[in-house]
Amino acid sequence: MSEITFQDLALADPIQRALKAKGYTTPSPIQAQAIPVLLDGNDLLACAQTGTGKTAAFALPILDGFARNPRKPFRRGVRCLILTPTRELAVQVMESFKTYGDGLGLKVGMVFGGVSEKPQIKALYGGLDILVATVGRLLDLKQQGHIDISQVDTFILDEADRMLDMGFIRDIQKIAAAIPQQRHTLLFSATMAPEITKLANGLLHNPKEIRIAPQGTTAEKIDQHVLFVKKTDKQNLLLDLIKEHQDSSKNNELSLVFSRTKHGAKNLARKLCSAGIEADSLHGNKSQNARQKTLDLYKKGEVRVLVATDVAARGIDVKNITLVINFDLPMESEAYVHRIGRTARAGESGKALSFCSEDEVALLREVEKLIKRKVPIYDHDYHAAQIEHHHTSGAPAQKPKQGGGGNRGPRHGGGNRKGGQDGRRRIRPQGGSKSSSGNPKPKSDSRPTGGFQKGAGQRSNRSRGRNR
Repeated sequence: MSEITFQDLALADPIQRALKAKGYTTPSPIQAQAIPVLLDGNDLLACAQTGTGKTAAFALPILDGFARNPRKPFRRGVRCLILTPTRELAVQVMESFKTYGDGLGLKVGMVFGGVSEKPQIKALYGGLDILVATVGRLLDLKQQGHIDISQVDTFILDEADRMLDMGFIRDIQKIAAAIPQQRHTLLFSATMAPEITKLANGLLHNPKEIRIAPQGTTAEKIDQHVLFVKKTDKQNLLLDLIKEHQDSSKNNELSLVFSRTKHGAKNLARKLCSAGIEADSLHGNKSQNARQKTLDLYKKGEVRVLVATDVAARGIDVKNITLVINFDLPMESEAYVHRIGRTARAGESGKALSFCSEDEVALLREVEKLIKRKVPIYDHDYHAAQIEHHHTSGAPAQKPKQGGGGNRGPRHGGGNRKGGQDGRRRIRPQGGSKSSSGNPKPKSDSRPTGGFQKGAGQRSNRSRGRNR
């Protein structure tokens, strides 16, 4: 397919002006293929890896329809309903509609849990052109009579695979049954599991199907590596990597660290702060206001390191994330693709480093099976040769128990501090960390704690390199 521009697409003039104002000229592959299909009024089943511009792929043609067919919404009514799995993704989608639809005078609203219902009920009262919603809050408000979805003419499921993973299949079917059967339906997913196909068959009518990348592929410009490390060395290794990245990168470059548990994310952010690094955490135990505040600070660069759980993996659309670290490998291999997809967005490059301790060997093997490639090894001064041998030998390995985080644990595997063999990438540990006094605290987790394992400002000799 020859390269096309947004000017080549039959989008209404107000939308073209909004795109020009943002400096957008060339659509991504999913946008170039999906927009013409949707402008023709077809239902669509689309699969594209994360970070490829799926939101604009449906937002632009939907806004074009509103521009060409304006109609005042009725009280408590909704014309276009968009379901998302998380609050963060709902915010991202609504911001996109507001950006591209600037000048159309549309009423765009959002409903999600974790905050008061009253402002949302007030916004719904006069009716909305576009509503972005999470499933639970939408059903609650519908049951209370605050929203009427009986005249929805466009129904969009964004990140449908994630919604199924979260157990929303019956709720989605309940919502679909309450809206007109004669409608325009779009289903976007980062993966195309059999469950997604089954859901699409029940919701879509003669849909066009678009697959931009094979299931389980990762963005080409992501530099991926695995680091074999004992669980007890993970925190010191993380600190060395973050400090090296900040020392060698521009001030506006950000890092994203993934923890398997909410407790682990919170503790890691505190310990990074105790080492003098501007960090904060994002997880499901935070209120919506606290989560949004953290994201805003992260986008502004006031927080340069964000430690998150998978609940945030699909909702973070932030520029300048150049390093993603999987402190814990995900329990589900497909989450690996979504996690590292937070970097190298919109054609940029990025680095993804994944820690692998003894109890995560089975998880690493699942990741490599999914992405159909071996993840290169990144040598470092905490390299655990026995764990690497366990992985490469093909010896049996069991998955860790669900929810088991990686802050501390049994000591397994050998610690080879020599590294540098076989042309692998390696790092050298940085100097000792700062004293805890005067160090930054997480923006929304203010209670101070000690430093990395040894207490604030007391990193081990291993973390500082050999004694000199």
